[in-house]
Amino acid sequence: MNSAEILVIDDEAQIRKLLEITLQSNDYKVREASTAKDGLIIAANHPPDIILLDIGLPDENGHIVLQKLREWYTKPIIILSVQSSEEDIIKALDNGANDYLVKPFRTGELLARLRSVLRSTTTENESPILICNDLQIDLSARIVKKNNEVLKLTTTEYALLFLFFKNEGKVLTHQYLLKQVWGPGYISQSQYLRVFIAQLRKKIEDEPNRPAHIITESGVGYRFI
Repeated sequence: MNSAEILVIDDEAQIRKLLEITLQSNDYKVREASTAKDGLIIAANHPPDIILLDIGLPDENGHIVLQKLREWYTKPIIILSVQSSEEDIIKALDNGANDYLVKPFRTGELLARLRSVLRSTTTENESPILICNDLQIDLSARIVKKNNEVLKLTTTEYALLFLFFKNEGKVLTHQYLLKQVWGPGYISQSQYLRVFIAQLRKKIEDEPNRPAHIITESGVGYRFI
């Protein structure tokens, strides 16, 4: 049974009702806010385990709300929005959103995303060994294994895979990956990323051309599953 509490910040009453029914039927606890102001107050007074945040709020832009929350709130935030442009998605992810779902969304997909961010949060600091299906990273020894066989990774490939592991299920933008792995001066050098993603897929995927771990989010970045 879930013990996670979710705060829904959305001005659409129908969406809030749909989310309330869906989440409560899956044993999540739900709090609701229809404005940015109320959402920020509830989040501060009763910090939830996850926040579902709409971008188009009546009293303040959701991107600003996201930035305000990220000044202190470290748990997952998933954006739910009718705004589907790459610019909006990338902006939200770069401002600290863990995921972005475009309305109308499938409830099954939302529940899967919730499970993913909760798994990532729960295991974040538990062990020096990170495991994802057939892959394993020993953080203390800096060793990566696939099906218990050691993989030979370059320093850059290891750094990239480690970043994916630590953000399992989250969409990481091209700019974020380039900045974290190569540095701020490389955020426009997308060819670096394409080359190393291809190399990494050859080493960790059973079928590099049909990846099961490093999934491309077209025009935005990559998601590690």
